[in-house]
Amino acid sequence: MPEDTAGVLAKQVLSGTPLSRDEAEVLAGLPRSALPMLFAWAHRIRLHFVGAAVKCCSIVSAKTGACTEDCAFCSQAARRRNAATATGSLDPNDVVSAADDAARNGASSFGIVASGLGPTDLEIDRWADAASRIRGTQSLSVCASLGVVTDAQARRLADAGVQRYNHNLQTSRRHFPTIIGTHAYDDRLNTLKTLKRAGMSVCSGGLFGMGETWSDRLDLAFELRALGVDVVPLNFLIAIDGTPLAGTQPLPPMECLQIIALFRFLLPEADIKVAGGREPNLRELQSWIFLAGANSFIVGNYLTTCGRPATEDFQLLRDLELPLECDGASVDLAKSSTTHA
Repeated sequence: MPEDTAGVLAKQVLSGTPLSRDEAEVLAGLPRSALPMLFAWAHRIRLHFVGAAVKCCSIVSAKTGACTEDCAFCSQAARRRNAATATGSLDPNDVVSAADDAARNGASSFGIVASGLGPTDLEIDRWADAASRIRGTQSLSVCASLGVVTDAQARRLADAGVQRYNHNLQTSRRHFPTIIGTHAYDDRLNTLKTLKRAGMSVCSGGLFGMGETWSDRLDLAFELRALGVDVVPLNFLIAIDGTPLAGTQPLPPMECLQIIALFRFLLPEADIKVAGGREPNLRELQSWIFLAGANSFIVGNYLTTCGRPATEDFQLLRDLELPLECDGASVDLAKSSTTHA
């Protein structure tokens, strides 16, 4: 390949021709010295397909802990030593209040997240009621992440105003059984297909830093591309004490950015959202996520770990002179009198 390998392949993507697996492997194998050029081309692809504006979302843990599943990265499993201590479900009023806070913080979407393999019909009614109330009072896009759902449950949520559903594949089919043993990869794939049948926008991505290879990362990216997902959240492992992955070292920041860039090359029209783990993994390079191809991020806290103050994230956007997408329009934070708390 020529010296500017990233540039040659970026021009192919910009022309509308998707990368092959062999071409993606070339980008995954680039030396560190070539990564700044990779990021620059990923940024150009981002601008071409999704524009300069940044989207942000917030989530609330509406049901926490006491989970039957054994995901190696998560502290919410009931069997886990040092499992999450704040267990139970929020009242729908509290969920609506959290959505109000998210709207004040400039979020364009709000996610209702619950632990467990999947919801009961009673829980579906509970969260559908909250979603309907949020849609009635806010311009927020309402999302849900409740686990495995049936066709009837997916339709109930869609009818209540849930516009997008998150269900991460997490990793490749090959690597999945080493991380999760209580349900199968196909359970997750089938749920994504169920959501599409219900007419909801689909959000699905992965978690990186769990011992996966670059081949696993590419498998995940190509699976998501084949599914036609709309939003791809990229999470980076926070190694929580008491979990099987405790003590795992964070990924180097430049490797995190390379992952972001490759997902932009492979899913050029998707929203690439940087989610959990960006603070400990990217550290001083958090602002680079947008220069490496991401166009979305989560602000505020995550599920069982804390994020940084939203004011710092909005200052980051001001410093980069990036507009924020709010209520379907781009807002220049550097010039806007709007204050985001």
